[in-house]
Amino acid sequence: MKIKKAVITAAARGSRLYPVADTVQKAMLPIIDTDGINKPIIQIIAEEAFASGIEEVCIVCAPNDDKRYIESFKILQASIGDSYKNSCWAEKQLAAISNFLNRVSFAVQKEPLGYGHSVYQAKEFINGEPFLLLLGDYLYVSDIKGRKCAQQLIELALKENCSVSAVNPTMEYLINKYGTLTGRLLLNSEGIYQIEKIIEKPSISEAELELHTPGLRVGYYLCFFGMHLFMPSVFSILEDDIKKNTGKQILLTPALQKLAQADKYLALEMKGTRYDTSKEFGLLNAQIALGLAGNIKDELLNSLIQLLAESARRN
Repeated sequence: MKIKKAVITAAARGSRLYPVADTVQKAMLPIIDTDGINKPIIQIIAEEAFASGIEEVCIVCAPNDDKRYIESFKILQASIGDSYKNSCWAEKQLAAISNFLNRVSFAVQKEPLGYGHSVYQAKEFINGEPFLLLLGDYLYVSDIKGRKCAQQLIELALKENCSVSAVNPTMEYLINKYGTLTGRLLLNSEGIYQIEKIIEKPSISEAELELHTPGLRVGYYLCFFGMHLFMPSVFSILEDDIKKNTGKQILLTPALQKLAQADKYLALEMKGTRYDTSKEFGLLNAQIALGLAGNIKDELLNSLIQLLAESARRN
């Protein structure tokens, strides 16, 4: 088995990033990547996949956004070529944008009918193959040097020949923001679980009753990391849900509960951190994390120290 394809869901409008997301696609907002180059968020996410062995990426987007993405990248390409000729970083970014445009395609979600419905739009692109699923809101920083978060997930899926979702132990007061699960720790493994039950954004009382996972610290639960590796069978489950619930919101989590009941489906405790760029201070936190993990670390630390010193002096 080879995993060649990835899907990035980016159809949501990003109301939490008002007013900028009203005029600019939130996934086009810029962040300085670990290589020190300022890039659109969607490019950084795609490069996470490419660096992990993925060959093709499909972006699921809202109507007309496919044209806007291509136009935005071509404008960026022209601007960099005209304004920063013979610059080393510009040459690298121009090559990266060309690589992105050559390897990306789009699927349009015509109506905002939920995350599961969004994922289903990539069925034709996937064409019966296993695939990596990434969120258009999230950036990821691995704790393992030279081994991306997506690569950790792909390696386990290849080894076990099954669907795998990345998870993070999460404090109980945060679990109402995430899909949360419980499972059985696999024998002779570290941080790998056979998934048994999944609940979307549970209450603390609900989690205490149904989602306790032996071995985790008290008050912690396994929550989705925002990265999955699925066998193509997930589309059959989603298709069935869509047919039974025409015009209604189709969530991904109920489909994954059915997947856990029908097939081998694992959770991998990810050695890394996710950063939700769409939440309050999300862009700031993501930028600091990428900066500290990359080659602008010293420059970033100096800026933060100066900022803290100025703040202390004013107070």
